[in-house]
Amino acid sequence: MKKLVLATIVATALSGCAANDPNQKTKAGAAIGAAAGALVGYAVDDGAGGVIAGAAVGALAGGGVGRYMDNQQKEMEAALAEEQARHELEIQQLENEIAGIQGEMAYPYPIGKNALPHCDVFLDNGYTKEEMKLAREPQKIFNDRTFSVTATAVRIPTAGGHSESVNVEFENDFELSEVRRLLSETPGIVVQDNTDTNTYPMPIYAHGKDDVFVGRIRRDETQPNTLNMWIVADNLRKGAATNAVQIAEYLVQHQLV
Repeated sequence: MKKLVLATIVATALSGCAANDPNQKTKAGAAIGAAAGALVGYAVDDGAGGVIAGAAVGALAGGGVGRYMDNQQKEMEAALAEEQARHELEIQQLENEIAGIQGEMAYPYPIGKNALPHCDVFLDNGYTKEEMKLAREPQKIFNDRTFSVTATAVRIPTAGGHSESVNVEFENDFELSEVRRLLSETPGIVVQDNTDTNTYPMPIYAHGKDDVFVGRIRRDETQPNTLNMWIVADNLRKGAATNAVQIAEYLVQHQLV
């Protein structure tokens, strides 16, 4: 009897996991949780009640994890779609300006021959939404709020790419050669840092590539243990979508899933 109940619970749970279902992870999590819970219940209880109870608890827990993953994916897809639409409108405005055509504008001022300290909408604290995203996302990624980030985001007349002048303060002193070595050995990072040959990152070279380019690596001479860098990437290639794929590949490669 127990085996029949166990098999029925697992089969029923798994049958609801359609590959094209927008709530696939929620259902898959519930299915996996139900199966695991049923197995635990099967092990600790002689009757079918233990199997059913274990499956119910497991389904709730697994479904909760899956629901979180579904919501995260939906938020990421919505954010990517919003960024893509905004980027396309900005490009269209710049191209219209170059061609001398009047059209819909992403900003109240020209982009060409200009630098706009206005990326996304302004918030009550005086920062833009993009600037606050720059400040909060590193903390979220590292799950660490013990460090702070401040930013001023400026729109410049390039077809694409994010360029950042980054100032980093460390707890301890460092050697520039060691910084360059660590960056050079990190997958996905390309160091372009040779002032003798005028080699440094630029959006025109980052376009269409998945790597992050780092250069102009030097000490901040105004305070100790502090580093300046110039970082450039194609934000439509090296962004949430590419990062998600690379994280998944890393997890599979290191047998973490």
